[in-house]
Amino acid sequence: MNSLPSSITLGVCPTHLKFVGALVPGEDGKLPRDESGKIIIQAGIERLVALSPVQLGVLQISIFSGTVEEDVIELFDGIRELGIKPDIILMIGGVDPANPADEDEFVRLAVEALETAKKFGIEAVASTSFEDWMNTNPTKTGDDYDAAVAQIVKAHVRAYQEAGLANSTIKTWDLEFLRPVEFTTFTNIRKAWDVIKGMNSVVGSNFFRVLVDAAHCGDSGLSLEENQKTIRDIAAAGDLGAFHASAKTTRGCHTSDEGWISSLLTTCVQTEQLQKVIVEAFHHEDDALAGLRENVPGHGVDTTDGRTYDQLIVDGLIDASRRLNNLTA
Repeated sequence: MNSLPSSITLGVCPTHLKFVGALVPGEDGKLPRDESGKIIIQAGIERLVALSPVQLGVLQISIFSGTVEEDVIELFDGIRELGIKPDIILMIGGVDPANPADEDEFVRLAVEALETAKKFGIEAVASTSFEDWMNTNPTKTGDDYDAAVAQIVKAHVRAYQEAGLANSTIKTWDLEFLRPVEFTTFTNIRKAWDVIKGMNSVVGSNFFRVLVDAAHCGDSGLSLEENQKTIRDIAAAGDLGAFHASAKTTRGCHTSDEGWISSLLTTCVQTEQLQKVIVEAFHHEDDALAGLRENVPGHGVDTTDGRTYDQLIVDGLIDASRRLNNLTA
């Protein structure tokens, strides 16, 4: 298989290993390990490297507050030994970034996570920190919406300033909006960009970026054409972040997608601003996602078709790499 265009890095977000049992630390803060004593995330990525004809360039890893530092060091050292660059997804839970009453606690948690990223020389972080996950608040509109945007901007700019990000290893912070049910207000790419524009206008650079997740775009209620136009506008402004190659609704095999991955990936590549493509799938039996399976018709279907999840992800990497190579050709 030909090498990818040098301007684009291909990688994985290892949610297929499950949040519960792999990504989320135990009550003691330690990352789950397999029978041999190896961190399950590390073992899973080693299997992908052995199976995949496509070279992995980046691993986007969810890091939760309270994770034992020795385990993070061990994991990052192991990933880097494989020739893969680690990025961090900041898991900031238990607070609502859109609520002024939660601002101080949000900033405290965000700065704590950002300091960890800085300590390990991380260059790119991401988060879903628009609102708290699976909240039951009514959708904000009008003045309430404008106030929420302003509050999210304020909280993130405070974290940026208090963590000293302007003079750190961290060069970008991607924000990912989620689909309806997961979020109630910031559920499409236009709303996400409202927030990112506000942040960047304050910090005076394109430090904050919009992460384009094909699955979330497909489930957002905006048409394919509306998403494509907004992506072009975002890229023209310098605010385009990474692309998540993830299947609409099922969040499983890319063959269950309805064309959103291919169409939006093409749009992102055509802007000539895309730098990173991340293949992502969820395990259909992950205990952490039971709420989504119960509330989203079609989510959590077993799309393995007799394969292991390792092979499902490898198939996604092959698909993404061929698309990128053919777009370049």
